[in-house]
Amino acid sequence: MQNVVLVVHLILAIVLIVVVLLQRSEGGGLGMGGGGGVMTGRQAATAMTKVTWFFAVAFLTTSVALTILSAQQGASGSVVDLLPPTADGTAPAVPSGESLLPPSTGDQPLLPPRGE
Repeated sequence: MQNVVLVVHLILAIVLIVVVLLQRSEGGGLGMGGGGGVMTGRQAATAMTKVTWFFAVAFLTTSVALTILSAQQGASGSVVDLLPPTADGTAPAVPSGESLLPPSTGDQPLLPPRGE
């Protein structure tokens, strides 16, 4: 279900970008088009505005739907719950932070493992 909504969301995003770029702006923009034709400039502007509003509302609706689906899927638990408990039933101890590196042998620096 979440994948279907995500695909619809991505398609709506692309269509919304195209519709916004096709609108006639004060500077001309990509909303090129000559005069004449079936619709006048004013009618085309109101039609494009309505189409833009429709796609914007649909985009926001799919955004909210994805948020709700993600919250429902993530409500199952935390990553910390996956850690195995210790023998006495408490959570594993966190390292002190003084020496988080593995012990080295001698005075040689630590090297990454060799991939053989």
